[in-house]
Amino acid sequence: MLKKDDMPDCPVATTVNLIGSKWKLLILRNLLSRPCRFNELKRNMPGISHKVLTESLRSMENDGIVKRKIYETKPKSVEYSLTELGLTLKPVLLEMEKWGNFYKSKSI
Repeated sequence: MLKKDDMPDCPVATTVNLIGSKWKLLILRNLLSRPCRFNELKRNMPGISHKVLTESLRSMENDGIVKRKIYETKPKSVEYSLTELGLTLKPVLLEMEKWGNFYKSKSI
């Protein structure tokens, strides 16, 4: 988790630092509906590399937004979901979806 001293003064900049990448937003979008396994997330985001997905999930886990649950099966299975903190991003993502639909409806 980012320490208070490491956060920018601007709250918008803090949010962008935490979830501002294209892939992190799409990971959040997918995890809002339900927990997912790694390969499920990868399938739902064409173009993301294994490395970028791994790094993004680790970063969001370190920031307290995503949690990882390991199932002791053979082979081991891992499931990702949003933490309580991560779930608080739902209104932000819904507003982004709303604005995206509004923008798409405009003829430019």
